[in-house]
Amino acid sequence: MPERAGRTVLAFDFGLRRIGVAVGEPELGTAHPLAAVSRFEEIQSLISEWKPSALVVGKPLSAQGEPHKMTRQAEDFARRLERRFKLPVARVDERFSSVEAESRLRGTRAKKSEIDSVAAQLVLEQYFDESARGAER
Repeated sequence: MPERAGRTVLAFDFGLRRIGVAVGEPELGTAHPLAAVSRFEEIQSLISEWKPSALVVGKPLSAQGEPHKMTRQAEDFARRLERRFKLPVARVDERFSSVEAESRLRGTRAKKSEIDSVAAQLVLEQYFDESARGAER
């Protein structure tokens, strides 16, 4: 179990088959991929283990920044997390996170589930960057 569990943040890259997962510390601004999940019960286990203070969900948008069908499904997932776990859930634009994740893992024989979790890692790092910029203002 992590030492600073109360400050930990979990991020999710929502997908219809798998949900990529990452964990990070806002103070350090770093995130690390965890094993992807496919069931809500697995998320419950992660919440129990890591005891996060907040959650982040990637918000899928088109290349032009427009919402589409997956945007609505990811938003439904975020609201479900809020209701079930009573934690704040931030939404972060995840455009190109999967492409970047594939690029980072190129040549490693990564499984799709690993790509999903690296995408969640990128979403969480973006969240930390945006939060830090907001704090500087």
